Amino acid sequence: MTKPDPGVVLDLIEAFRRSKTMFAAVEVGVFDRLEKGPARADQLTDGGDPDTMARLLDGCVSLGLLERSGDVYRNSAVASAYLCRSSVSTLAGYVAYSNRALFPMWQHLEGAVREGTHRWKQTFGLDGALFSHFYRSESDKRDFLLGMHGFGLLSSPAVVSVFDLSRFKRLVDLGGGTGHLAMAACEKYPDMSAAVFDLPEAVEFAREFTAGSRVELLAGDFFQDKLPKADLYAVGRILHDWSEDKIRLLLNKIQTCLPPGGGLLIAEKLLWEDHSGPVQAHMQSLNMLVCTEGRERSFTEYAELLQEAGFSEVEGRVTGAPLDAVLARCGVL
Repeated sequence: MTKPDPGVVLDLIEAFRRSKTMFAAVEVGVFDRLEKGPARADQLTDGGDPDTMARLLDGCVSLGLLERSGDVYRNSAVASAYLCRSSVSTLAGYVAYSNRALFPMWQHLEGAVREGTHRWKQTFGLDGALFSHFYRSESDKRDFLLGMHGFGLLSSPAVVSVFDLSRFKRLVDLGGGTGHLAMAACEKYPDMSAAVFDLPEAVEFAREFTAGSRVELLAGDFFQDKLPKADLYAVGRILHDWSEDKIRLLLNKIQTCLPPGGGLLIAEKLLWEDHSGPVQAHMQSLNMLVCTEGRERSFTEYAELLQEAGFSEVEGRVTGAPLDAVLARCGVL
């Protein structure tokens, strides 16, 4: 009997090595240094071992993150765009967050599966409110929010375009971070006004991104505080953080605040209806298990929660971007 191709298993055995190579190169500043100009390994070591630095650099060359001419290295186009902190589209913050927080917690995935709880306590000894863990220090907060910003730049233009939102006049993005979705909506719909409603520390950080835009910044906790008035609320990568009970509380609160015909725009990666994919959604669902109370869901699962909360019209769209979109309305005008 012919044995199956072991390729998928062999690939997965070493997949974490590729991720960690990129994480380490971001952590030691390889891409930021090379963005200033090409350099040799010995010029990047800060007194360390040039041979081991060259091995890291060559690993990045093999991954398509660097280019090499002789003994001189330079950033590839993708590294300049997404791995340098100076880039407007950088994902370096999320890479750093993945390296410092997620990578250690994923080592305890088995415990998360057995016990059904996140791994902050086991990995870092942290108790308290969940999102206080993301903001353990100023650098951790900045890395996390920069990471969300980078993903938002990739997803938000598609999320606000996949439905016609021109009927709505006032958007409030709950937990909107740096304002990427609100700004994308204002750009797409010139008659729309928009605001971000997020925790005070996130709002303060967002000022450097929203300066000069039409986006208003409002500080608050969407679970605890009164929601600002809007005829369209948005929640991007928010619902997947929480249990069904907390989602019901938030959806009921949003539905109560909306006028007739008002809407809720959800940005999440949707599972296929039979839960056989996509891979990215399942990996993110395991990530939610490791670091939050939540999980990823299919369109039908979101629709059931929305209809239970009183939304009468629910549509879902696969965007082709990292996040998909669901639009729900409560009644008609």
